[in-house]
Amino acid sequence: MKKTLFAGLLASVVSVGALAGDMMKKDIVDTAAGAGTFKTLLTAAEAAGLVDALRGDGPLTVFAPTDDAFAALPEGTVENLLKPENKAQLQAVLTYHVVPGKVMAETVASGKLRKATSLQGDTIDISIENGPMVDGANIVATDIEASNGVIHVIDSVILPN
Repeated sequence: MKKTLFAGLLASVVSVGALAGDMMKKDIVDTAAGAGTFKTLLTAAEAAGLVDALRGDGPLTVFAPTDDAFAALPEGTVENLLKPENKAQLQAVLTYHVVPGKVMAETVASGKLRKATSLQGDTIDISIENGPMVDGANIVATDIEASNGVIHVIDSVILPN
C-alpha cells in the first residue's frame, strides 16, 4: 500500500514538474497565441516570415499591439500590409516593435532606458512621464515572460519613420 501511494505521489510530482517545464518552454509566439489578443500580430508575423525569428533563442523584447490596436489603423491598412507584394514593408513595421535583449518594466520605470534600437534599425522612444509609453503608444501590460524574451502589450501600432 505504501509503495502504491508513494508511486502515485511521485507520478503526480513528475506530472506537475513536466507541466511547469512545458510552461517555461513557451516562446514569444506561443505565449502571444495563448493570450488570445494578438491574432492579427501573429497573422502578420506569419505573412512577414518572422515567426521563426520570434521563436529563436533571443532574448527579445516585443512591444505587442493588440488586435484592437491593429483594428484602429485606417481601414484597409492591415489588409494592404498582408499582401505578398508588401512583405518588406510589413517586416519593417513588425521588426520596429522588437528590441534585442530582455527589457523588463523595472528598467523602463527607473528611467534607465529612454531610447532603444529596434530590430528594424530605427530608434524607438520610451517614456514614463505620462505613463509608460513607447513611441506614443501606451504600454498597458508589462513583463509577460517567455522562454526567449518578454512581451509588453501596447494599445496602438507604432510605425517606423
